[in-house]
Amino acid sequence: MELTLLLRNGEQLLLTMFIPITLLIGLCLLPVDTGLGTSAAERATTFVPAIMTVAVMSTAFTGQAIAVGFDRRYGALKRLGATPIPRWGIIAGKSIAVVLVVALQALIIGAIGLAFGWRPGPLGLLLGVVIIAVGTATFSALGLLLGGTLKAEVVLALANLLWFAMVGIGSLVVMGDRVPAAAHWIARCVPSGALTEALDQATHGSVDFFGVGVLLAWAAVAAVLAVRWFRFQ
Repeated sequence: MELTLLLRNGEQLLLTMFIPITLLIGLCLLPVDTGLGTSAAERATTFVPAIMTVAVMSTAFTGQAIAVGFDRRYGALKRLGATPIPRWGIIAGKSIAVVLVVALQALIIGAIGLAFGWRPGPLGLLLGVVIIAVGTATFSALGLLLGGTLKAEVVLALANLLWFAMVGIGSLVVMGDRVPAAAHWIARCVPSGALTEALDQATHGSVDFFGVGVLLAWAAVAAVLAVRWFRFQ
């Protein structure tokens, strides 16, 4: 049910599907000199991990936070809480819906990347799946923390603002040595930057232990705070 509701929401589809796909196609095809590749294949190799980060962030963080915030406002979570479904079951249902949407996004974005000439190896794909799972857990915990603690109007504004901020911070990692080293390392300590770098290294067959550690630290802190402060109404 959660998955059906999510996929029927036009705003959610815009955020989770249309924007990431449009960004990837535009960055690969438009004749803009980004300095990150001259051919569509080179650009796809650079931008697929970054756009995958945007997709994960859109679904697990922004989309989930807004959905939870308005579910609380309209009493949907309170009514579900009055049913025989346990609280952990409600949270698990939302989490499973997020995982399924992220898996669908990964398949679509990966297929578009392959069409442009992106060619990760089998090890890179396997590591990429693991990193996407870690990133999804991190942003999902952050989304539940935001959506489960603040008023819906505040969640709507703050979730979209943080989405733009984290997209910008993640782009600093993509720019690599074109930005100051201090800014690059600060960006790597933010979830979007950590996931972008970890995914990029994963698709090249290596593990970014620093990025994985940053993601797990953010996930642990957000999960503890969400368990403590989450309200169903």
